[in-house]
Amino acid sequence: MTSTARELLDSTAGRLAPGPHANRLLPLIARGAARRTTLAALAHEQRHVVAADHRAFLHLAERSAAGTDPACAAFFGTLAEGEALARDRLAAFAAAVGADGAAASAYEPLADCQAYPAYVAWLALNGEPADVVLALSADFAAWSGYCATIAEALRRHYGFDDEACGFFDLFAAPAPELERSALDAVQDGLDAGRVSRDGVRHHGRLLQAYETKFWHALWELDQRVV
Repeated sequence: MTSTARELLDSTAGRLAPGPHANRLLPLIARGAARRTTLAALAHEQRHVVAADHRAFLHLAERSAAGTDPACAAFFGTLAEGEALARDRLAAFAAAVGADGAAASAYEPLADCQAYPAYVAWLALNGEPADVVLALSADFAAWSGYCATIAEALRRHYGFDDEACGFFDLFAAPAPELERSALDAVQDGLDAGRVSRDGVRHHGRLLQAYETKFWHALWELDQRVV
């Protein structure tokens, strides 16, 4: 039986969805128990992630266009635009948690937090674009939920205003245009025989593992005695 793009996106997201306890930091933030220094570390780490992902998505867009894959090129171009907007919104969150200025320059990124963007960069060089669309879309589903929880908690427990929460609001909001772009990219990949289910499963599994490492590293940081 041949799958449609919608069926494949949904089944991939369901198969790769993280477990309810995969993100150990999220419950702490949700109830206002995470330390502000941990929130500052989150801002620092995201600054590096956003910069790296922006360049990776631009490269994926260029590769897709060169490979006459305009639907994938449009998807990755939209992602790159989103990362540029996220970078601007992240500045307000960083300022609210004291993760700007000299603190940003002095911060040393955590290896486990930067494994995710390192793998996205690997995918930008090596991944079949349609497979990468599927793997990233599955991961974005979990990321969006995390951001919605964090945005609510920052307002409720930490007293942050809309500007400071804007980075998380951006990713928590529905993105119908991006979803349509993903559907077009995956359908074109299916029609051209360029989708490898083994490749999607492999890439998606690693992305989810690195996402979990990101949050676990910050959770460990929060647990340290100061």
